[in-house]
Amino acid sequence: MAAWREATVFTAAERAALELTEQGTRLADASTGVPDEVWANAAEHYDEEQLAALISMIALINAYNRLNVITQLPAGDYHPGQWS
Repeated sequence: MAAWREATVFTAAERAALELTEQGTRLADASTGVPDEVWANAAEHYDEEQLAALISMIALINAYNRLNVITQLPAGDYHPGQWS
């Protein structure tokens, strides 16, 4: 999703969620955390419950990505029904 800024298909709310996701994922780029203006932009489009859900999903996806990096498992390697 590196090109989300250039894409014209996202709503303002979706763009705010993508920006929050990007800032919350690329923590090494900013040791101070998510900038206040990014949070304020997301808060314009989502209520507290929706923000909590969005943050939870960002954290969960980041956790799965880090587990895959640590265990050297490629993303998308699951095949439906492989464990049933």
